[in-house]
Amino acid sequence: MATVCAKVLKHHKKVDGSYNVKVRIIHNREKRYIDTEHFVTDKQLSKNMAIKDPIVNRLVNRQVDEYRVAISELGEKLTFFSAEMLRDYLSNKNEEIDFVKFCDDHISQLKNDKRDGTAANHTTVRNSLVDYFNREKVSVFEITASMLKLYEGFLRGKRSIVRINHLNREVSTKSKGVSDSGIYNYMRDLRTLFNAAREKFNDEELGIIRIPHYPFKKYKVGTPPATRKRNITLTQLVRLRDCKTVPGSRAELAKEMFMLSFYLCGINAVDIYNISRSNIINGRLEYNRCKTVRRRKDNAFISIKLVDEAAPLVEKYIEKMSSRYSTSKGFDGALSKGMKDLRIITNIRDITFYWARHSFANCARNDCKVSKDDIALSLNHIDNGHRTTDIYLSKDWKIIDDVQLKVNKLLKKTAAKLRKQAAIAAKSKDNMTH
Repeated sequence: MATVCAKVLKHHKKVDGSYNVKVRIIHNREKRYIDTEHFVTDKQLSKNMAIKDPIVNRLVNRQVDEYRVAISELGEKLTFFSAEMLRDYLSNKNEEIDFVKFCDDHISQLKNDKRDGTAANHTTVRNSLVDYFNREKVSVFEITASMLKLYEGFLRGKRSIVRINHLNREVSTKSKGVSDSGIYNYMRDLRTLFNAAREKFNDEELGIIRIPHYPFKKYKVGTPPATRKRNITLTQLVRLRDCKTVPGSRAELAKEMFMLSFYLCGINAVDIYNISRSNIINGRLEYNRCKTVRRRKDNAFISIKLVDEAAPLVEKYIEKMSSRYSTSKGFDGALSKGMKDLRIITNIRDITFYWARHSFANCARNDCKVSKDDIALSLNHIDNGHRTTDIYLSKDWKIIDDVQLKVNKLLKKTAAKLRKQAAIAAKSKDNMTH
């Protein structure tokens, strides 16, 4: 049985001559202490360090009694607690959980785990909650089903967003409101954060339930809405590749990164940011896809041939993005601004960097008639349908090489065809003028 009592430790005397009153817990012959909000001086203590002040005694004993009741309520489950676990349980039992602070801690851990993409998405949700409540502290019990419905309406509406940029300055932007797909992403990530909080603060086996409610039981996130195709034709791709951009501009960076992604089977921006010369082995780019590296037994490893079109771009940019941009998020921001300029230059509406990956897959399937399985392998996707079979099979990078060759060969053919058409049109125009 655990014992609890108030205690003042002589060797914990502070500079101002006061002592913090502590609650001592003894369990399994181990001692642990909980600080209280009460302080006493030598005048309020006996020679053996017992508290003489009746007011302090009454307040501290009330707290001790609450701890004793909580221990009694644990019953037989107490045997599963260490002294430290019991100390933490009693300390936190009635403490309000700040959901924003939890989000900050969770996001920090994601960054430590190099999951920068997920951390960025969760930071967006965290910031939107602060905007919605208009304060930095939000109790987890304020996240309710009715709140989620109001929060959804808030996200859909127009609003001003103030954020601190990389220069530590406030930047204000106007939001037009979040689309249906955006709402799904926000709510999905908020649900993930809420589940992570329940995972941290609840222990069903020991009966520790600090977050008993679950708002997503009533508020349904649903399934993601169907998204429109995000790919461009090979004709548009040639137009983008050959468009004129200012050397050293963000538009040039976006154009060349877009083409590099297409040449290398839809490689993601974060992976371009992270690659170094050590990833180039025998004319191949070998790396672990950042997005899924921690969710797969093969660590999302892939080997892609450095085709002639890609090699000079890799040489131009390798190991330079990480020195130019402090984080992959900064690199993403530069690409986003560059793609905005490219939309104007090429007159290809709505195009983003990620369209390179979609365009590669679309060309492989619809134009080159490559099987979906081979496309999935080239995109380094998880194959949930063949997990058992994959145990017996080793990766054959030649399959990816073949897909890559077919797509890039067709791009060359399309470019040659467009040049021929342009030459014929120019010759015809010249003949008409004469």
